[in-house]
Amino acid sequence: MCGIVGIFHSRDARPIDRELLSRMNDTQFHRGPDGFGLWDQPGLGFGHRRLSIIDLAAGKQPMLTPDGGIGVTFNGEIYNYRELKHQLQALGHQFQTNSDTEVILHGWRQWGADCVKHFRGMFAFALYDVARETLFMARDPLGKKPLHYSLLPDGAFIFGSELKSLLPYPGLARAIDPLAIEEYLAFGYIPDPRSIYKSIAKLPAAHRLIWRRFDPAPKIDAYWDVQFANVADTRDASPEALIQELREAVDLRMIADVPLGAFLSGGVDSSAVVALMAGLSSQPVKTFSMGFADKAYDESNYAQQMAARYHTDHHSRIVDPDSIDLVDRLIDFYDEPFGDSSAMPTFRLCALARENVTVALSGDGGDELFAGYRRYLFHARQEQARALLPLGVRKILFGTLGAVYPKLDWAPRFLRAKNTFQELAADSAGGFFASVSVMNDDMRARIRGRSQQQTLQGYHPSEIIRTHMNAAGTDDVLAQAQYADIKTWLPGDILTKVDRASMANSLEVRCPMLDVRFAQWSAVLRPDLKLHGGMGKYLLKKACEPHVSDDILYRPKQGFSVPLAAWFRGPLRQKLRDTVGGPILADSGYFSPGALVQLVDEHQSGRRDHAPSLWLLFILEAFLRKETGSEA
Repeated sequence: MCGIVGIFHSRDARPIDRELLSRMNDTQFHRGPDGFGLWDQPGLGFGHRRLSIIDLAAGKQPMLTPDGGIGVTFNGEIYNYRELKHQLQALGHQFQTNSDTEVILHGWRQWGADCVKHFRGMFAFALYDVARETLFMARDPLGKKPLHYSLLPDGAFIFGSELKSLLPYPGLARAIDPLAIEEYLAFGYIPDPRSIYKSIAKLPAAHRLIWRRFDPAPKIDAYWDVQFANVADTRDASPEALIQELREAVDLRMIADVPLGAFLSGGVDSSAVVALMAGLSSQPVKTFSMGFADKAYDESNYAQQMAARYHTDHHSRIVDPDSIDLVDRLIDFYDEPFGDSSAMPTFRLCALARENVTVALSGDGGDELFAGYRRYLFHARQEQARALLPLGVRKILFGTLGAVYPKLDWAPRFLRAKNTFQELAADSAGGFFASVSVMNDDMRARIRGRSQQQTLQGYHPSEIIRTHMNAAGTDDVLAQAQYADIKTWLPGDILTKVDRASMANSLEVRCPMLDVRFAQWSAVLRPDLKLHGGMGKYLLKKACEPHVSDDILYRPKQGFSVPLAAWFRGPLRQKLRDTVGGPILADSGYFSPGALVQLVDEHQSGRRDHAPSLWLLFILEAFLRKETGSEA
């Protein structure tokens, strides 16, 4: 795992400023403390920071073909590189190393831009073909590895793994995008392709970019998409078939020339991965988990149960309110507002793992592929209700009920009907957007400042969900919701969280359930094999019964969450008031200061639970404070 940067002059071949390229490269030291490299040609410069995983001696980057005609800077792993190497050798290609990086160079020569269709792994890379004066970039199918870029007015095109790597470039505008603020408050992260800055974009997952010098603009397109089937075309599968597919994906990800372990939360997905790793390893698997002193949020006893069953070398620690001190460091890691509070325990988990290993496997992806989130069940049931009445009638009936029904945060879920009424009043995409929103429409409108309201000009972030659901290519309402999550929540939140937290600790994390073949295999399963009788992950749980105990498989889903509501009323009470009610947010122009203070008062009095919204504001304040250079 590594960090990459680059500069490409699209209108001329003027020399590259190597000192500038080196400074851009060094912003990502944490992504690759084992080595660095620079390569430049007229009008082109690549930088690389290396975390050594495979072929420790010969895998240095940027890597060139022997004739120097093609160079690549690569972040990630190509898990099927040995298979591809044999295939390319049979076609006459001669290799100098045993590195997966070299497969990219020969793959470009053999297949051109379609080389990415052959790669099975996680990656973001940039390749330059000297003879063709052509830059080629690509990001892996599900978005595990990040890639940011910007086109400057003088024709300079710059890119890097992390947003911070672009900021040293002279003349790069740092104007904040108001639409990004609105999307952040709605989703808790800023979905691809937007970033917090107007001038910087993210290359979406499964996309490639090709730019030949003197062409007016780069060509960007998708080279892969997960293919969900219409309900009539979905298929059956046995638990044994699932285990066979998943075991192969796990086995591929155990290839490393450095110590390797696994995250073990005590949930279904990580337990399944550890169980299969134990069966494939001749040594005890090193496992890592985090716990909470608040037992309502603690899963460490389930992790310990799995560790004991498979005799793993288990390591565990407790997260407490002192972790809030990580906020300013999190801003440094994520470079833009990122509102998933589980980033704190994830960072601690990665730090713990890095004390013992360089690579860790995780269970990420199981919820998206097998419908594990509760919102899928609610969405499916609401779609059944929506089908009974036309949209116009639902808007009047449920919209009115949603407006007058009290918001009972303290009540059992069946009494908290306000959000349900509002979701039923919307169309399918609008309803699903409401279910995934951290800060709902009413709350965003309540705290929004007048200038921000005028700037938005009616823009609504639900259009992101609607666009993706319309592109899902299936009549299955569950698959439409899964597709939207795979395009937004998965790369924007889950994988971003893990990439930045792991790389901040120089740790590589691999996700077997997000293997491109396994993802596609799961996509065409019958809906009832995912969501069955109100239970998500049905087939996955059935498949894991011989490997994981029932009290882990069939207990209520807990999630990797943080007890923010209690912290904000207790040990963090004053800190919350000083930040959310302080001058940074008040003077930003995005908010109504009085509404922010009222939000804090309502939460700390116990009348309402605004913890998720307050956390977003807490993080945004830290970002704006750093951006403006204000004192903490």
